[in-house]
Amino acid sequence: MSSAIPKAVLYFSPLSVWSAAVLLTLVEKGYGDDEIDRKQVDLSSGDNFDPAFLRLNPKATVPTLVVPVEKTLAEGVESRYKALAETATIIEFLDKSRSAMSRTHTTSSAPAPALAPATIAFAAKTKSIIDDLHSDDANPNHLRYMNARNDAALRSLAGEILHALTGRQKALANYISDAEQEQIQVSVKTKAFWQEKKAAVDSLLEVVENAHKAETELDEEGKIKRAAFYAEARRAWEVALKDALVKVNNEIIGPYSLGDQFSIADLHLASWLARVAKLAGGAYENDGSAAIGKLEEHIGGGFALAKDFQVEDGNGTARYHSKLGAFWDAMKKRKSWKVVYEQGLY
Repeated sequence: MSSAIPKAVLYFSPLSVWSAAVLLTLVEKGYGDDEIDRKQVDLSSGDNFDPAFLRLNPKATVPTLVVPVEKTLAEGVESRYKALAETATIIEFLDKSRSAMSRTHTTSSAPAPALAPATIAFAAKTKSIIDDLHSDDANPNHLRYMNARNDAALRSLAGEILHALTGRQKALANYISDAEQEQIQVSVKTKAFWQEKKAAVDSLLEVVENAHKAETELDEEGKIKRAAFYAEARRAWEVALKDALVKVNNEIIGPYSLGDQFSIADLHLASWLARVAKLAGGAYENDGSAAIGKLEEHIGGGFALAKDFQVEDGNGTARYHSKLGAFWDAMKKRKSWKVVYEQGLY
């Protein structure tokens, strides 16, 4: 590819659940390694709150894809760019931008299968599944920070997230201080955004930083905050996630979201399921039964998904699986899953 041809730039984090969905897309669509520049954003250092990044994406989220405007793709033309900040929008763009009909400059000779559903009914099902996975109740990032419902689990969680939270808190405090001292020029809206995010981090840190203390060692306020944390953790895992799993398991056809056809919905579902399974103790090496079994056990209360999807083992013996378990096994066979997750789920 000529260096004069403008390329898209993907801002991502290597441990971001929705960044994984975009990375899966790049493999499934056959993009070459040189076709999209990749820039890592260190979330634990608060790089996503940097004013320069906020100019690209005011929500401070990854993935963010900065793409050249189509009419400025030619050599000798001054390129103009736009930023895509929603995961669904990014994946749809990548799907459309590499196909037999696209005019995108490409160096890859790999197949570029169309991943968008071909019928109105399947388009509606795809949108419903994606909306469910990106809903507040199914939010995998919230589940990560709420992944403790007793003192032992809270101590373990603190070991995993304390460094990232303190780094984020420090970055936000520095940005706020610099703005107040007029060392950087930002809008009132940006200052308020930083303050809102810092307040959320501060609130979580008040619980996490005291995770090593027994309840009897906490003051009254500390006890109240820990109890509130556990209540929200139970709601997130035992109610909200359970309902989301049942809904998605019922909605997908199996083994993929739309049956035998791999589609856009599966990119979202794969990254989401990898994250929640990881939080429940699942691993890349697990088969569908083991991964979903760990998830069911982690939710607790005897929860189990319906095992109503028939699959055959290598000997032709029929057995029944949850549809999400069958989906997991189908994804494990795909190149994209191996490329993105072979070093471990995230």
